Amino acid sequence: MSQINIESPKHCSKREFCIHKKLFFAVVAFLFSILLALIFIVWISLHPSRPEFSLSEAKINQLNLFTAHLLYSSIQLTLLSKNPNKKIGIYYDEMQVFASYKGQQITVYTSLPPFYQGHEDTNVLSASLTGNGLAVAPSVVYFVQRDQSSGKLVLALKAIGKLRWKVGTWVSGKYRYNVNCIVVVPFGGSSPLSSTRFKQTQCSTTL
Repeated sequence: MSQINIESPKHCSKREFCIHKKLFFAVVAFLFSILLALIFIVWISLHPSRPEFSLSEAKINQLNLFTAHLLYSSIQLTLLSKNPNKKIGIYYDEMQVFASYKGQQITVYTSLPPFYQGHEDTNVLSASLTGNGLAVAPSVVYFVQRDQSSGKLVLALKAIGKLRWKVGTWVSGKYRYNVNCIVVVPFGGSSPLSSTRFKQTQCSTTL
């Protein structure tokens, strides 16, 4: 004798609910995929360009070795930050500036306040960098003395931080960026402290 299975109304109702639930999640996932695809297409079509930085002025107020391995430094710099994008704004959430010499950091990190940069806008950024008694390698001591004798000093002025892109009302996640400016500053002789202005010396920017 064959067995006949008759489903109860309660069982059928539960199965229909599961089907409707799965269909709902499938539709939501499909719409979300379309939204991500549209955002990606808009993002690709706009082709956001990385921000451009240039150095306009650098002033060495102090750069002295008070002991064999302790360096005291004070540097004033002025950076120009430009957003080259016509339809994309930039939020600078974090920016820390410091100086490096012969591959070694000679000032502490100096934080600049967050700011928003509109389409094709340019901002002037000033920072005072200091290093009070930072320990340096013996090779740095040698190079400082050598550069003082030669009359010029090669510094790397750097900025690191995080930024976000703004397209209309949409804002991206955070991206890390690095800025590196290499400058030659007169140093030594009768005037070891010097101020040098540059014709917008271009800096390298990586994201």
